[in-house]
Amino acid sequence: MRISALPLILALPLALTGCNSKPVNAAADARHIDEEMNEARQDLSKIPPPSKNLYMSVSSMNEWQNPSLTVQERMISIHVLMPDANPSDLGKGTMLRPEAARKQILNIDPANLAEALNAIPKDAWPYGRVVAIEEAHDAPPKARAQLRRNIEKAIDVLGNIGVVADEWNGGRPVGVR
Repeated sequence: MRISALPLILALPLALTGCNSKPVNAAADARHIDEEMNEARQDLSKIPPPSKNLYMSVSSMNEWQNPSLTVQERMISIHVLMPDANPSDLGKGTMLRPEAARKQILNIDPANLAEALNAIPKDAWPYGRVVAIEEAHDAPPKARAQLRRNIEKAIDVLGNIGVVADEWNGGRPVGVR
């Protein structure tokens, strides 16, 4: 009875290279994330620091003018009020130039938060580098723990890129981190 060496020869390259592919990809992913964070940190540093006298007086989310984040189970919604392109006060806030037409909502993967905030125009940050952050209002009670973990991760990312997190709950400010 002869044993064929062909299966062993075919399996040898897999045995030698199969174990090394995962750590190389993980290291490359970590480097890519670090590069994105550094780029976001550098670009966002061009926005002035947060001005507490401007954003601390805001008492409802309807009045908030900087970007705001609504954290959900599997995504983050970024709400951005784009700056008015018309510098004139004529017709501001009327039917001809409604504020609601300048509002944009972007749903992103939480892993892309730094990159997404970096893409927001610098004119959309009138209070400086601060965002309002809140939990999704319509989340089921069993998802609350996951939402809290997601908010903590988002606040960590915000801190790493130099953006202040003004936490809100139920339409009211809770505190700044």
